[in-house]
Amino acid sequence: MAGMVRWTMPAKSKEAAPASRASQERTRDEVAKQIIAEERVRSDAKTAKLRALRLAKEAADRETAATTPPPAGARRRKKPRQNPE
Repeated sequence: MAGMVRWTMPAKSKEAAPASRASQERTRDEVAKQIIAEERVRSDAKTAKLRALRLAKEAADRETAATTPPPAGARRRKKPRQNPE
């Protein structure tokens, strides 16, 4: 293989690579944890809002049901018996 030069990393950068890789991993982990925490806060706020809306609607429905009588045609009619012949 005449004319080809093999490239090698200098010894100094080989030693520095693991430390910088660990630092990059820590930074990436911190960013991921921060993103997850922000999503959790948003999700908790959304859940609280929806729960409050649901409870308000249920209270309004109970109040409406208590103040208004059921409609007259709401009763179920009995089915006539059939005589087995």
